[in-house]
Amino acid sequence: MEFSKKNSSKNVDILFVGKGVCFDSGGISIKPSAGMEEMKWDMGGAAVTAAIIKYLSEIKTNFSYAGIVGLVENMPSGTAYKPGDIIKSYKGINVEVLNTDAEGRLVLADIITYGCEIYKPKIVIDFATLTGAIMVALGQHYAGLFSNDDGLSDALYKSGIETNEKVWRMPLHDDFDKELNSPFVDLKNIGAGRYGGSVTAAQFLQRFVPPKTKWAHLDIAGTTWKNSGDILNSKGATGFGLTLIADFIDRYFKN
Repeated sequence: MEFSKKNSSKNVDILFVGKGVCFDSGGISIKPSAGMEEMKWDMGGAAVTAAIIKYLSEIKTNFSYAGIVGLVENMPSGTAYKPGDIIKSYKGINVEVLNTDAEGRLVLADIITYGCEIYKPKIVIDFATLTGAIMVALGQHYAGLFSNDDGLSDALYKSGIETNEKVWRMPLHDDFDKELNSPFVDLKNIGAGRYGGSVTAAQFLQRFVPPKTKWAHLDIAGTTWKNSGDILNSKGATGFGLTLIADFIDRYFKN
């Protein structure tokens, strides 16, 4: 995707990353059939990332940027990856797959690594319909925000309030990170047990973010699609994230 014309070098101020699972059956760890037809919305992170880059290309900016999306499908087949498989990530970290329905973090891990290698960003913001667990925690009114930087997190929170695309900061901590340790290889693709699934997913992603890079992960699983309409949105896709980032850019990069 496109750089800002302000800076032709590949050292950008901000990299936007989007998960684009165009249909997610769960793979071999197949989801229940009820409602599975709606899993076409699992590319919401890629859609908002593409919309952000289009928006930025149409306005004047005082910073450089890039965007990257990973487009896949997650389906059962004779060649599908299986529970128990070991997958070598682009970064070289070996991942033990315990649940094939935790595929989005594998996609994001590789495109975060690749994007940071190519563009060397100061800031990474990723968007992903990543976990059902974030919907249990926050419902459909807030996206989950995970970040390693207080200033970045605060600006995104304030923009969320201003635009009514609200985000709520969730914890990152070594106690959650330890749940991802595998007895066989570097890392498991899910945590231990049922609890804290959105946090362990974010901890998984953080292992692929370069040191000293400011990073925010927005889990938009609850906000990217509505099963019923309201004043602002009809039933279906909401486009959550575009107006949030438009306000954030004015807030964070203003001089």
